[in-house]
Amino acid sequence: MLIQFEVRSLMRVHISRNVESLLVGKVCIIQWHGDFQPCRQILHRRQSSSVIVRSLAPDWRVILVALTILLMALRASRSVYNHAIKGVFFANRHRLKQPHFIISSVEHPAVTEPLRFLETLGARVTRVPVDEYGLVDPTDVQRAIERETVLISIMLANNEVGTIQPIKEIADIARTHGVLIHTDAAQAVGKIPVDVESMGVDMMSIAGHKLYAPQGIGALYVREGIELSPFMHGAGHEGGRRAGTENILEIAAFGVACQEAADWIDDSRIENLRDYFWEQLQNEFGERVHLNGHPSKRLHNTLNVSFDGVAGYDLLAQLPFLAASTGSACHAGNQHLSPVLTAMGLSSERCIGAVRFSLGRSTCKEEIDYVTKSWSSK
Repeated sequence: MLIQFEVRSLMRVHISRNVESLLVGKVCIIQWHGDFQPCRQILHRRQSSSVIVRSLAPDWRVILVALTILLMALRASRSVYNHAIKGVFFANRHRLKQPHFIISSVEHPAVTEPLRFLETLGARVTRVPVDEYGLVDPTDVQRAIERETVLISIMLANNEVGTIQPIKEIADIARTHGVLIHTDAAQAVGKIPVDVESMGVDMMSIAGHKLYAPQGIGALYVREGIELSPFMHGAGHEGGRRAGTENILEIAAFGVACQEAADWIDDSRIENLRDYFWEQLQNEFGERVHLNGHPSKRLHNTLNVSFDGVAGYDLLAQLPFLAASTGSACHAGNQHLSPVLTAMGLSSERCIGAVRFSLGRSTCKEEIDYVTKSWSSK
């Protein structure tokens, strides 16, 4: 028993999968053995790199269903957002003095920072509010539309609290007014069914490392007929939209990760574990722990909670073996209040006491029990 306890005490529990997911087995094989000869053959035929992904993952339309689709496999996931936003801005600059954008108040910096830059070039940005659950009201989006509105960008699922936005309703409004709509689906793809046709979006961004693909690979869905200015100039790669030789190895790995993700879409194990974890936290902390985000309209793996009377980072410091987040991981190291939780109207105390747990495919009940029992002993 002593040996067993010593082994368990050295556990490393990773419940922060919204930050980065581990490479799945088949992806590792491609990464290490360079199994990308099919990609070379396709490139020699000068076909789009979207064909590369689809050829290696024929069933991935379980996740992304599109009838007419242009999919650019970009070499850095942040390039996806910059291409979508800046591409629309510069495509409309010749006819509009101040192109107008609409986003929510809980968007990721990958969206807000490119727009902050574009504001220095004359763009105008309206940030619509969210409710206490982090949900956007589509009527607020409709009221914000102006004659010079060129793009609405609302994330599909929030990276901190997991709340899933009513993208279809917002897309219907955008289409009625002739406005393009982009959705940041980095946290959603691979966790919930995502169908670009049924949602009605014009553009959608995907980050590979969020769905067990390598870091540095992403994809941008662009509906056929959408005009975007080139993101990088030089050669004619990606149909002339982004210069630079394609990273075949990571594109192939990204395709396999999408194929693997299709097998997990209908698996309820992670959601059951998340709900079990929430029950255990309530049993341990009672009324001193509070759920952040929508109780049902959220990602099945995400559990964001606030603890009364203690800072989230102090609570995690008690369990050095536990990997979790006190806010969006991109803000790690800073003890400022989460902009997402602040936008939801949470008090400073609730924001300071917030911890985000995001479960992954490898998370097991034993790890959940180990975490809660470790807090019980403190």
